[in-house]
Amino acid sequence: MQTVRIATALTFAGIFLAAACSTPKPQPEGSREEVAALAPTGKLRVGVYTGSPTSYVAGGSGSVGPRGVAYELSAKLAKAAGVPLEPIVFPSNDKVLEAFRAGQLDLVFTNASAARAEYIDFGPTVLELEKGFLVRSGGILREAADIDRAGVRVGVSRGSSSEVELAQILKRASVVPLASLADAKRALVEGQVDAFASNKAILFEMSDGVPRSGVFGNWGSESIAFGVPKGRPAALAYLGRFVEQERRNGGVRSAAQRAGVRGLKN
Repeated sequence: MQTVRIATALTFAGIFLAAACSTPKPQPEGSREEVAALAPTGKLRVGVYTGSPTSYVAGGSGSVGPRGVAYELSAKLAKAAGVPLEPIVFPSNDKVLEAFRAGQLDLVFTNASAARAEYIDFGPTVLELEKGFLVRSGGILREAADIDRAGVRVGVSRGSSSEVELAQILKRASVVPLASLADAKRALVEGQVDAFASNKAILFEMSDGVPRSGVFGNWGSESIAFGVPKGRPAALAYLGRFVEQERRNGGVRSAAQRAGVRGLKN
């Protein structure tokens, strides 16, 4: 399983640069029991995946550094708890969840679906995102009504909630699971799929790198939240207080803006 571990010193570099001139907001204090439950190894191991502004987007040429809502807020959570952050970068969200189920992570940031709630205890919703489709201009698809037709191939992230939902929604089009967002972009550009379905934060981010592409449709929504392993109620309580405070003081909104998140529900 391919992962990338980022040095703690680099983790915090750049994240707070954009907010350096703002007045620091006090973070909720955690009891010794809560911090031990949140980070039982002495560091907060958070899983993120590449290509999604809600999770992690690597810094490019001329960029300050990596960005992503999960990346930034988990750094703030670790700092508030007084423990080092260890972000572990995966190529896809299904690999994040695989590592989480194997006990290799303390924290994830993902769609709080009913299926995932069977093995993840979720905190309060952080982001509400619309779902849609990404298509290439000049392709066979012009509007959402064109999607569910025989011969249309709709890409989805393998193991995602979109894969499960679209298999039930689409009656004529075929669903094509893809291993990563990088694979999805390549498949769309090369015409191996006619559309890619996901939340719109991911779709707009992908669209920036796919010439003459567009995002349309609204076939559902995702409630993105932090989650911890089952059996850690003290960690869940602390996580809940942290998220509620970040929502109240504008931390969530600021993190989403810095990450370039688009497609938020009104």
